[in-house]
Amino acid sequence: MLRLAANKCLGRAAASSSSSRPVATRFYHENVIDHFNNPRNVGSFDKNDPAVGTGLVGAPACGDVMKLQIRVDEKTGEIVDARFKTFGCGSAIASSSVASLVFLLSPFRHRFPLRKKTVVCLPEAA
Repeated sequence: MLRLAANKCLGRAAASSSSSRPVATRFYHENVIDHFNNPRNVGSFDKNDPAVGTGLVGAPACGDVMKLQIRVDEKTGEIVDARFKTFGCGSAIASSSVASLVFLLSPFRHRFPLRKKTVVCLPEAA
């Protein structure tokens, strides 16, 4: 019985199934699974450090909460490190991991220097 249910969830038709209706399936891309299983830059910085900026965003509809912190070199204005903590589903954890890498690896961190008072706002979920 469990095998039949698993096959239905995976969209595999059972040999003795009388239903010809296709089963919708959802699969995550291998990169999403990798970032969920091996998240990068998990953790947090000292909130009292003047070179650390913190952003907190949540989605009330699904209960996901993400805290992203960046450390900025005060002399150059470049992002030198990023950390996150996320409470939520696998895709929220994976996207937080990717976001931390975007801050560290993207060339924009060199072109647009950030200052201590710079605030990045994400739109609230509708």
